[in-house]
Amino acid sequence: MKCMHYILKIFFLITIIHSEPYNGLTLITTTGNNNGNSLYDVSQLIDNEENIINEWVHDTYPASIAYLNSDSILYVPCRKINLDPIIAAQGGRFKKVKWDNTIIWDYTIPDSICIPHHDIAVLPNGNILSICIEYKTFEEAVSMGYNGNYNDTFGFDMIVEIEPLGSDQANIVWLWKSSDHLIQDINPSLNNFGVISEHPELLDINMNATGQIDDWLHTNCISYNEHLDQIALSARFTNEIYIIDHSTTTEEAASNTGGLSGKGGDLLYRWGNPINYDRGTSQDQKLRAQHGVNWIPKGYPGQDNLIIFDNQHIAEINEVSAVVEIETPLNNSGTYDISLSKPFEPNSYNWTYISTEMYAKRQSGAFRMPNGNTLITSHNAQKIIEIDLYGNIVWSYSGELDPPRALKYPMNYLNN
Repeated sequence: MKCMHYILKIFFLITIIHSEPYNGLTLITTTGNNNGNSLYDVSQLIDNEENIINEWVHDTYPASIAYLNSDSILYVPCRKINLDPIIAAQGGRFKKVKWDNTIIWDYTIPDSICIPHHDIAVLPNGNILSICIEYKTFEEAVSMGYNGNYNDTFGFDMIVEIEPLGSDQANIVWLWKSSDHLIQDINPSLNNFGVISEHPELLDINMNATGQIDDWLHTNCISYNEHLDQIALSARFTNEIYIIDHSTTTEEAASNTGGLSGKGGDLLYRWGNPINYDRGTSQDQKLRAQHGVNWIPKGYPGQDNLIIFDNQHIAEINEVSAVVEIETPLNNSGTYDISLSKPFEPNSYNWTYISTEMYAKRQSGAFRMPNGNTLITSHNAQKIIEIDLYGNIVWSYSGELDPPRALKYPMNYLNN
């Protein structure tokens, strides 16, 4: 019996170590930079054997990845025309495309509202959350307390919620602007003057961002949590992720009251670089040029945690990327605990996957699967892999498409 016990134990360990890939459908979208391959710009849905289940061919470069709804409609953020963008991953055009490639909605947002870029999130009601940028003059930025050296237009990121109408119309039903949630400690005559460390819910307009002010935050990813009605954002140039309340009205989103949180549009949570709100030093920095922040869905291992592709994971070592999972200090009221004078926790990761083979200096991302595996895309390494919780590669993509991020859906995801 003792021998049988050891045999069973060894079998159990082998079963854990040699996990199987999640049986699902992977969506790959190219974005106009397919490593010189001008074959096409396309979204492909493939199975684990890389059989093409469906393909959507795009007439302009996607600005980021496309998303597939369970009704088989593909949501695509893309450029208006195929010209070099003013800002990275610039979009402006949004499409809904049927399984047979028929475009059923095609909307271009006016530049007077904002200039979309990078990622979108599709809400359960079919509305679209889009990352945008709005420009203020240098003089306007100074009137907000800016005290930097770049005499240039100031690009403030914002989020717009788009309600599709008809075949080519839309309503803008909700707005959140980073420019409404600023603090500075330079000019005491301005209304937003204050002590930075006492207001982690606000963005210091003079914080030491790594980019120029025409693209201040460089928000590159957006993720929506329908259970909390909150939005997670990744800001590459400030090396932070942010969480804001979506349950507000547009008016409340411009203030610091209202919504389920009671905090309006102020930051509910931030993590990655506490030096930005004077509650840490460079030694406390956790993220560097990160992309792909996503909530882990309910019922998945690590549910409600955040999973992030950290592009430059170790400051002292070049070309090392990591996927990190963190557990936020979420409390029962739907807000996030923070200690007096301390930065937001956690101080360490729940789970990490560090790899030089998956290094990427830009884009890329990671998504948790229902079985605990994680799908990781490295845009620079031109790789898509699926790993188990122990870091074993259980599936890898061998095709020619090079997406910024890839998604994987359950086999029974499509309901028609």
